[in-house]
Order: sequence, then structure tokens, then C-alpha cells
Amino acid sequence: MKYNWELTEAEFGPFYSYIQDKNVTDIDFNGQTLWIADLKKGRYRAKAEVTEEFVERFTHRIANRVNKPFNRASNVLEAETNELRISIVHESAAVSGRSICIRKSLPKVRHTVESMLDSRYCSVEVLSLLINCVKAKMNFAFCGEPGVGKTECAKFFSRFIPANQRAITIEDNLEMHFHEINPENDCVELQVSKELSYTDAIKLCLRQNPKWIILSEARSTEVQYLLEQWSTGVYGFTTLHLDDLRNLPDRIMNMIGRSRDADRLENYIYEFISVGVLIRQYENEQGMLERYIDQMCFYDRLDGKNDIYMLVEDGKLISRNIPKDILKRMDRAGISRPFQCVETCPYEPLDVELVKAAKSEWEEE
Repeated sequence: MKYNWELTEAEFGPFYSYIQDKNVTDIDFNGQTLWIADLKKGRYRAKAEVTEEFVERFTHRIANRVNKPFNRASNVLEAETNELRISIVHESAAVSGRSICIRKSLPKVRHTVESMLDSRYCSVEVLSLLINCVKAKMNFAFCGEPGVGKTECAKFFSRFIPANQRAITIEDNLEMHFHEINPENDCVELQVSKELSYTDAIKLCLRQNPKWIILSEARSTEVQYLLEQWSTGVYGFTTLHLDDLRNLPDRIMNMIGRSRDADRLENYIYEFISVGVLIRQYENEQGMLERYIDQMCFYDRLDGKNDIYMLVEDGKLISRNIPKDILKRMDRAGISRPFQCVETCPYEPLDVELVKAAKSEWEEE
């Protein structure tokens, strides 16, 4: 449950300046020192002083806000606002000292077409192709290590889901903010809990007439139910911890576990996950973090054969070889040029007639 309260300096003390900083994603106090995760600077130890008096006062206020006890018997305190997820562990459990973790999840999209291209997050051709894949109703797996911005990438591409196609998001911690970043869209936001598991939420979706199911993170056996739902003609996004897109089928099979239907499930992966996107980050010469799409591929099952078509490797477009059935889906969506789209046409020197047609279509929308 989200709680609404004003985020003031009086209440958040030494945490406040980091909450206000748009590049900060995590504020972690381990009982002794304060650590900050920054989109540009990476993770670093902060110089701000966090006193025992402030920690006690801050915890007491949060407990009062959510009307929950916090002591040795109830040693975990959690709260959510529209922007923050707060988790506090009592010193009876965290013997190094009371631990406070604040995760920022802003109800906005950090990426834009322009910022992606300016920052070299990906090339204009790759960006156009991925936007077209959303328009052609394909299923995406956004992959990478923790903290590289998988959810932020998914949030950006969710902007291209048509408003009249109902999207249902399934999350334990509400970070997609689908309704707030797509206010005109038909959407339902489900939050899993002790009473509603990921698997139950996925099964529930079909009774809510979805066109898209967006699972915040595929972690365990629930991914099998997600694939089964996608097999019914529902589309969607999910995120996954992964270091190479070629390992995605094996990773999902390991999550599902041993099964007498292993072959069928592996076929499901290739048939119902269409697009893989792998995001990486690195530290540039100025010591700032840069993120980019390192890999992009299509998973395809055609004529009883499973294949992976790698189009992007090491951040570069290495192939334009798109599977035939993927091209058919684009053609059905009215997409004749997979590597070009209306949204990116101002950033690419297209032929004059195509630019005129694209601008006309853009203005009509």
C-alpha cells in the first residue's frame, strides 16, 4: 500500500538532499555509514553524518505514518510513497546497527528518443527497430545485471503501447508507474503480497481482459505461467537478470526447474519471447556511469527449429537478418521498414517523400 505524505527536509534530514537529486536511485544506511547509488557517479560513500538520534526519530515517524510497530518482535518496517520504497531492519536482527534502505522510483520516464540517441544508448536504427517491435505486439525480455536500468528501459518502451490496449502490470514493489507515465492508457496495476503471489496474479490477469501483461521481474517458476499467458495471444514485457542473451533459454529453463514437459517449455521460450534486449553500464574517462544496449536479438521458432538471431553485439548493429515470421508480424502492423519509424525520423536522414509521409502521420496522431 502506498502512503502519501510530503517529503520534507525536517522529516528526512541527511537523506533529503539525495532524495531531491534526480540521479540518485538508492540511499542506504548500514548502521554506521551512508552509501549512495547514483546513475552517473555509481555507488559511493557519502560524507553526510547520520546520528543515532536522527535514526530513532526517523524510524519512529515512519512507523507512525504506516501505523505499524517496530521493535524486537516486529523487527522489519516497510513503507511506500509515490516516489520512495523504505525498508528498515531493527538492530535486533541487523547486529551491525539499524539498517535503512530507501529506493527511489520516480513516476516518470528518464529516457526520451533524443536522450537515448545523444547519450549513445543505442543507434537510431536499433531504436527504430525496437519501437516497431512494440507496435507489432512482440514480447520483450529486458536483461542485464542488477542496477543497469532494465525497468527504466521497459518504462520507455511502454510509451508505445496503444492507449486502447489494456496493460496489466504485476510487481511486488511498484516501480513501473504505468498509469502515471501513460495516463491516457487503459491499465490495471497489481501488487503481489502474501495474499497474492506472482503466479496467482498472472493467472488472475486473463479474467481482467488484458492485451499486455508486464511482469516487473521474472524470478522463479512463475515465468512458466507468464509464457502460457503470452501463448494465448496476450503480449508483454518482463525483466531478467542475465549476462548474455544467448543464455536466456537456459536461464528460464533453470528457473522453471525439472519438468517432464521440458522440451515443450523450451519451445515456448523461442516461440513466445520475441525480443531480447541486454543493457550494460561502464565507467567513462570522467568516472561517470554510462548505460547502453549491448545486445539485441530475436528468438524464433519456425518449422520445428529454435533459433537466436543476434542483431546487436557490443553495442553495434551487426546484422539486419530478421526472421521471416517477425517480418510478417511487422507487415501485419503496417510496418514496411523495420529500421525506420515516425518517432525517430527527425534524427535520421530519410528520403524526402518518406519524411513528408512520416510527419503527416505524426501530426495526425
